[in-house]
Amino acid sequence: MSREYTLQRAPHATAINIDYAAELNEQQLAAVTAPPGPLLVIAGAGSGKTRTLTYRVAYLLENGIDPRNILLLTFTNKAARQMLDRVANLLPVDASGLWGGTFHSIGNRMLRRHGSALGYSSGFTIMDREDQKDLIDTVVAAAGINPKEIRFPKGDVLAEIFSFVVNTETPIDALLAEKFPYFLPLLEQIKDVQARYERKKKSTNSMDFDDLLEKTLRMLKEHEHIADFYRRQFQFILVDEYQDTNKIQADFIDTLAAEHRNVMVVGDDAQSIYSWRGANFKNILAFPQRYPDAQVFKIEMNYRSVPDILRVANAAIAANVQQFRKQLSATRPTNSVRPAVVGLNDGSEQAQFVAQRILELRDEGVELNEIAVLYRAHYHAIELQLELSRRGIPYVITSGVRFFEQAHVKDVTSFIRFIANPRDEVAFKRMVKLLPGIGNKSADNLWRGWESSLNERGEITSWGERLLPLPVGVKSKKSWEQLAHTLDEIAPGGQPNPPSEMIMSIVEAVYDDYAKANFTNYELRREDLNQLAAFARQFKDVHEFLSQLALISNIDAEPALDQTADNEAVNLSSVHQAKGLEYHTVFVIWLTDGMFPSTRSLETRDAIEEERRLFYVAITRARDELYLTYPHMRLNAGYGDMFQRPSRFLKEIPPQLVEDWQVRRG
Repeated sequence: MSREYTLQRAPHATAINIDYAAELNEQQLAAVTAPPGPLLVIAGAGSGKTRTLTYRVAYLLENGIDPRNILLLTFTNKAARQMLDRVANLLPVDASGLWGGTFHSIGNRMLRRHGSALGYSSGFTIMDREDQKDLIDTVVAAAGINPKEIRFPKGDVLAEIFSFVVNTETPIDALLAEKFPYFLPLLEQIKDVQARYERKKKSTNSMDFDDLLEKTLRMLKEHEHIADFYRRQFQFILVDEYQDTNKIQADFIDTLAAEHRNVMVVGDDAQSIYSWRGANFKNILAFPQRYPDAQVFKIEMNYRSVPDILRVANAAIAANVQQFRKQLSATRPTNSVRPAVVGLNDGSEQAQFVAQRILELRDEGVELNEIAVLYRAHYHAIELQLELSRRGIPYVITSGVRFFEQAHVKDVTSFIRFIANPRDEVAFKRMVKLLPGIGNKSADNLWRGWESSLNERGEITSWGERLLPLPVGVKSKKSWEQLAHTLDEIAPGGQPNPPSEMIMSIVEAVYDDYAKANFTNYELRREDLNQLAAFARQFKDVHEFLSQLALISNIDAEPALDQTADNEAVNLSSVHQAKGLEYHTVFVIWLTDGMFPSTRSLETRDAIEEERRLFYVAITRARDELYLTYPHMRLNAGYGDMFQRPSRFLKEIPPQLVEDWQVRRG
């Protein structure tokens, strides 16, 4: 007997309708409310790119799309969180099912679920670059290569080579020919090391950062049922900063979107400045060729800068041949101060000018942290740092070691990584080498003993029962017993305690004495570890904690620590690190041929166009005032003063758009 069953229409997700026409300008509105299908949104600097993406997500949800069917890909986890928080403020819906995050964090989630298809267990370790280097060094030694006999690349150089191979999908021989030609005679040995490295990662249940994408993409291509599962799930894919994607990221998007093709990519080709780390400018340029039915939207209304600065920006990028042409237009009124081009005698006078003008701006009411000095390379700021110090002007340099990559943080987390994945050779060796009397050779021997124990006896119920029988020297005996006791304390019966508790136990029982004996700034490092424990309180699960640690370490650079106790400080930054930021006043210094653009870039059109995009990014960081400076001379090692030509980029700006400042000494 049959039974009739009626499906009721699901209640509408929202009781509030957003007035999109009131909230967005015409260009943003067209992109946000576009029908399904491939969409390319060219969003100029300061045009509300994030707003457009956020409202697109809200528009999809308001039109009945289940949050679980939306994938939002960004370049930092912070950017994804901010967008989803904004969506939550716009609509009274639970969007927690929406997948949002970096490419690598999404790859990590997929591999934790389905990585067994590639032979990985869900508890795999994510190595950062230093761990990767250590494991490669181990592989090189096992391959019988003696770096003293031949000039073989070190572990960190090999890691860079392997990373480029993965991210650009370039064969290793072609990559060496292009970037490392001096290693071509060693091609076969490097290939052998790469193959051994892949096998070693598999046997230690470890992945490096690039594997999170490469293995995910391979899994999707080799296992059709897994690819089908995610293609069905992700009906709408939205991608932020698409101009910064590399080859493998573009392939990942195309693979997931192959069925429904509802993919919206948002970016600005004029701000593509990361080819040196594998980003492929052609991804955004060729999107209309890969998706011939794609709608292309341009968002050119700029909410950041005054018209005078935007006219300079438009002129600065005009000479580039490879681009989607657009004209930024201002929403703000004009300024009384026109952008200035300032020629100085030398680097020292340039520094004096910048420092004096900063003090004048401060007197005019502009806060120091609203002022930035941008440059092509960090060494360009040496003279300026001296001058600012002499005048007592506080400043912050956006560089330095990221918090999670500092030695003491990695030392402590090696204990937790080992608990989470007892086959993690890198973590085991880092941990035991902290103990007195244990060096590389002892660590190798202990690892072999530990590995044999794992293979013979399987599951761990007592760390001490496994560790204590291993042979250690007399000098290490007491600390070895303490290590075994600590591991049993933080993971009784093999089950890890919450990460925060583990960190405090490790520090108090083992690491504190080591830190006192090895670091002159012990108190500062101890404070860092206390902060790490505080950060870890938000995680109950050790695998989630370690995944986040690795992802933050590799993607979300921590802000540099202030070099001064002052809360207010001038920002000194390379243009690359300033992308995405904005300031009241921007100085762009060392605008001479060979400095900006750099000497290396003068050889090819592609390279000079990327430098021009970099110049465009620098200009568009400024809201109200812009100073473009260049010294006529610079000191060159061994040759005395050298004349400098003003940057070719300055010559491309019509003189009527800028004010020429003649600087004289008082």
